[in-house]
Amino acid sequence: MREETVTELPASDPDQPVGFTPEVLDRTVLSIPLLKKLQEERDEGRRDVHAVVIDVNLMYADGRDPARERAKELIRHAIHQVGKQPNQGINEVKSNYSEQYLFARLEGDVLRRLVVLDDEPAADHQAASRSQQRAIYRIWPDFPVKQLGVTSISTVKADAAHAAFAAAGEEIVWAVVDSGIDATHPHFRTCGTLELPPAIEPVDFTGTGHPLEDELGHGTHVAGILAGELRPGAELRPPVTAPDRQAGGDGAAGTEGTDVEKAPGVRAFTRHRDQEGEIDYEVLDLDSMTGIAPKCKLLSLKVLDKDGRGNASDLIAALEHIQRINGNGRRLLVHGVNMSVGYDFEPEWFACGQSPLCVEVDRLVRSGVVVVVAAGNTGYGYHQVEGRATAAPAGLDLTINDPGNAELAITVGATHRDMPHVYGVSYFSSKGPTGDGRLKPDLVAPGEKILSCAAGRKYEEAKERGSDCNYLEDSGTSMAAPHVSGAIAAFLSVRREFIGRPEAVKEIFLSSATDLRRDRNFQGAGLVDLMRAIQSV
Repeated sequence: MREETVTELPASDPDQPVGFTPEVLDRTVLSIPLLKKLQEERDEGRRDVHAVVIDVNLMYADGRDPARERAKELIRHAIHQVGKQPNQGINEVKSNYSEQYLFARLEGDVLRRLVVLDDEPAADHQAASRSQQRAIYRIWPDFPVKQLGVTSISTVKADAAHAAFAAAGEEIVWAVVDSGIDATHPHFRTCGTLELPPAIEPVDFTGTGHPLEDELGHGTHVAGILAGELRPGAELRPPVTAPDRQAGGDGAAGTEGTDVEKAPGVRAFTRHRDQEGEIDYEVLDLDSMTGIAPKCKLLSLKVLDKDGRGNASDLIAALEHIQRINGNGRRLLVHGVNMSVGYDFEPEWFACGQSPLCVEVDRLVRSGVVVVVAAGNTGYGYHQVEGRATAAPAGLDLTINDPGNAELAITVGATHRDMPHVYGVSYFSSKGPTGDGRLKPDLVAPGEKILSCAAGRKYEEAKERGSDCNYLEDSGTSMAAPHVSGAIAAFLSVRREFIGRPEAVKEIFLSSATDLRRDRNFQGAGLVDLMRAIQSV
């Protein structure tokens, strides 16, 4: 066996604090950001265990499945030969959701040995080309993801669509890839929002809880914008039981309890500043609260833990789980996905829109599923101005987050809750174009001070301030994305011929959007307009 080392490549010219050097484009098995982490670890004398995504080589001589098996075998050999740390290896449960990727936790020395072992062709592949000998195409860091975190229903004309077309999302199923959904919240118990057919089950990909529980509160807030409703005095269905299972485990959702329960009043907790600039809070008693597509069914896929942390591998596994439910497009049981989570795009990591996560988003869209993602909240920062001691605040372009860079995704920026024409695009909303020059975002929707379901840590924080509310406000493109998801779910419920045609749906919503007369790289095609979309076909 040849003793080889993996070349450590600089991300940029060491003599320049910021810059580009051709070396960053060199082809590597260990991706550039992972190489940088391994070099830092070696320089500091550490032996960290790294979460990685292993991209299987589609050109392997025997095909993808044998490539996966060979990669697994090589990982075991590498751990046996040079591994020192415990608790490393393949996450078999999560990897079973994917056909293309293996998800693992491995030491730096094990990763280097893995590349060396894979460079030695199997005995029956001696005559194959180098590109066909390797079982592994590339190894990425498992990038951490985060949350990209109601008069707005009339802003997108959902109230008019409910009245004129009964466009309420009936018989449409939408996946919410987030921190879970609190199944006990009365908002989801009026229409049976979380009651799904037996073939569709919520899953926790974090291994930290249940998909129908939400210790953070972000996913429940997002879900409440998309679907469900609460009308005081209405009869509530029993809450769907959180299945006692982890990702890949057994169990199914059910119901519990038989007593008839009436819906409570709608109490919303809002915040504002008084005349002295101090933050003050107010409780509002409202007549009702409804999602954009109140009768749409929601599938909870939990990818963020109680602290709002998760990994790209969790998102990839969730998307592949949807592929499996849908038979890779053969029968659409899940019609759409909302992803109000993501991470900052770094051009040195991979080509824009070509990360493993973006590739899976595009693949899911091609199978017939609408994928709506938040653009991100990184559209505002600071520029260093010559002659000034301090940096100047400014809007920032080229700030679309992944997976918002995916070509086929519907990427959503934020605007004002009820006065979008006056205030335009939210200052924090990530702005285009993409790093490779494509137009993004695609649409904007209300994302400022949006009232929706209170749960988890967000609910507890409000309660500590003296409010036992069931709704609260939050802001971000995380809140804008479910407005678009709900609008499309409502559209599909009355224009069912477009189910399974996500690219046509995207074109309809872009062409029918309301122009806010802002720059295309700020507003996309404009403000989503459900009524105009329905009437256009």
